[in-house]
Amino acid sequence: MDKNELVSRAKAYIEAEKDEGFRKEVEALIADADKNAAELEDRFYRSLEFGTGGLRGVIGGGTNRMNTYVINNATQGLANYFIKTFPDKAAKGGLKAVVAFDSRRYSDVFAEATALIFAANGFTTYLFTSLRPTPELSFAIRTLGCDTGVVVTASHNPPQYNGYKAYWNDGAQVIEPHDAGIINEVNAVTSVKTISRNEAIKSGKLILIDKEVDEKYWAMCKEQLFRPDLIKEKAGEVKIVYTPLHGTGAMHVEKVLGDLGLKVITVPEQREPDGTFHTVEKPNPEEAPALKMAVELAEKEKADVVMATDPDADRFGSAVPGKDGKYVLITGNQMGVLLTDYIITSRKELGKMPENPAMIRSIVTSPMVDRIAKANGVYLSECLTGFKWIANDMATFEKSGDHNYIFGFEESYGYNVETAVRDKDGVSAAAMCAEMTLYWRSKGKSLLERLQELYTTYGYFQDVSISKNFPGASGVDTMKAIMADLRTKNLTVLGGKKVEKIRDVQQSVLFDPAKPEAKETIKLPKSNVLQFFLEGGTVVSARPSGTEPKIKFYINSTVSSANGLDAAKAEADKLCGAIKQTIDDLLSAAK
Repeated sequence: MDKNELVSRAKAYIEAEKDEGFRKEVEALIADADKNAAELEDRFYRSLEFGTGGLRGVIGGGTNRMNTYVINNATQGLANYFIKTFPDKAAKGGLKAVVAFDSRRYSDVFAEATALIFAANGFTTYLFTSLRPTPELSFAIRTLGCDTGVVVTASHNPPQYNGYKAYWNDGAQVIEPHDAGIINEVNAVTSVKTISRNEAIKSGKLILIDKEVDEKYWAMCKEQLFRPDLIKEKAGEVKIVYTPLHGTGAMHVEKVLGDLGLKVITVPEQREPDGTFHTVEKPNPEEAPALKMAVELAEKEKADVVMATDPDADRFGSAVPGKDGKYVLITGNQMGVLLTDYIITSRKELGKMPENPAMIRSIVTSPMVDRIAKANGVYLSECLTGFKWIANDMATFEKSGDHNYIFGFEESYGYNVETAVRDKDGVSAAAMCAEMTLYWRSKGKSLLERLQELYTTYGYFQDVSISKNFPGASGVDTMKAIMADLRTKNLTVLGGKKVEKIRDVQQSVLFDPAKPEAKETIKLPKSNVLQFFLEGGTVVSARPSGTEPKIKFYINSTVSSANGLDAAKAEADKLCGAIKQTIDDLLSAAK
């Protein structure tokens, strides 16, 4: 994009932006456009688009940044879409929205701007007065009977990011065709309606909320548990160290687990909300450095389990002590496997297994749960990455009546043990993990020991993820080229293993690379994902992130445990290493 067009876009943005700080950022850049050409291009080469998690971007001035201009346009477009989709309800003033926000910089500002635009467009709008988790926003939509909801959060991203997740009336994030429809409305916005806070409250269009939703949400989280009597009896035997990573989780996790009688020691340095996340590089419970302070406190307190939630408390991470007393991080796939096993075991033991039970996992999540589900007569549904797709399958089950949902998860530390929330829920996952820990403890086992038993029964699984970042406008083109190259290579071998099948979700096909002309049609919605199914059961997946400028590769390896777990682990290490090397070689060649 040439300099003149960039400057023209920047000036148009300055005219429209209401926030003085964001305006000044851009004014300073165009004052010396030649020197700042690369930065201007990054800020204005595109407008932020809805990805797997809605809007997400770096905070700052520009159309490719998170700011009041982008928030206002997104909200007006979202309001317009609902008004056009439900015209009779809109005409009667019956549309409702609810807005929540996390601890990030500008989250409260963006949330209030969102709420006031909804109110100005005739929506009865509920706004939490202080930060609340993403799963509570989903719960609030259903509890309050809202048509839509928004939570301002960038989840586990670094502190320079913020985001905006838009939800449908079922409490799930927006999916196709509504996402495309909303984008069209956003792009067509020429003016934004708004109203003052005082006027909105006086007119009844803005209603401030807190405990009326909090208390119902806490009760729901506790109602999902299977063994309240066991918790009451044994709660004193388990000590939990918890970190909310400066986010929204402390109030809820401490309340729910505390009500159950469990002792929760929260990392004091990370308990208070702080959008700079100053004690960690990234507030991501998927990564070991984020749990460092919690693990250190757990070692001091001799805790039985470490728990962590990300800033909007939808993701849940954990660690437990091994036999040597050193804490072992449990991966997202491993926790999903443990919860799958525990939920199925509990439902069977207590006679609570519904007819035609079903669980859902994303296509890049470990297929180990497939084996557990099959062995227990539970239907396993695969869906695209992003919890909105798990929620979509959940809704499909309810509409058809063919299956009854019991659990859903994805490898990126997202779990859902309930139907009242249509998103991942770190708070209810923490409660279920606590109960699971107590249950296996009552059987004389740790979570790690139960995991080893599952590996012995179902085979050893090892999961590796690789992320390669490609920032800026050129990065988008590079990622497209890499995915195109992977498609045209038609790989027949990966890491020394034969590729038996390739699933190209973008092209909606499954085929044997040795016979590429014989293609089967798959039913998944189109998405830029390639999967390679190797001999022996290992799956390798490639997909560009929907929210960040990177390509992710997932290795879900499996080997037989017939010769013992040590031998299986050594074989899996070797296999994953070989596949990783192949991926590195392919990326180097693509550059």
